[in-house]
Amino acid sequence: MGLKEKVYQEYQNLVLEKIKTLQDTIAGLTLDAQNDAKGSAGDKHETALSMMHLEQEKLNQKVKEALEQKAILDSIDISKKNVVVSLGSLVYTNSLPFFISQALPKIKIEGKEIIALSPQSPLGRQLIGKKVNDEVHFNTATYKILDIE
Repeated sequence: MGLKEKVYQEYQNLVLEKIKTLQDTIAGLTLDAQNDAKGSAGDKHETALSMMHLEQEKLNQKVKEALEQKAILDSIDISKKNVVVSLGSLVYTNSLPFFISQALPKIKIEGKEIIALSPQSPLGRQLIGKKVNDEVHFNTATYKILDIE
């Protein structure tokens, strides 16, 4: 398994773990609300219940976002060798490698820090369509593309 496949798999695992954690938290809140409803009454109880529902709504929105991230990752053909930077490319630069997919946390594989970028991000937009030896300037940095997987 090459580095690109390892990076892809790590990000898949990261998103799946995030979804599972959020869903477990939602299930816990639901259970707490059911148990709390059995033995409480009054304004204090209603306020606590409302706050719990608000928290569940926030968590449901985060689950939706994570599922969208997973759908985008699932749409990537990891076996495709890219000549130009596009969705699913692992871009080696003179600074850091970038995985064009979604804005996700930085990971470390085989001693290399990898940054996942959304194609819609400012740097991602600049990288899309570029080839080996092209340069992009972002903030104060210049990134030269050394290789694309």
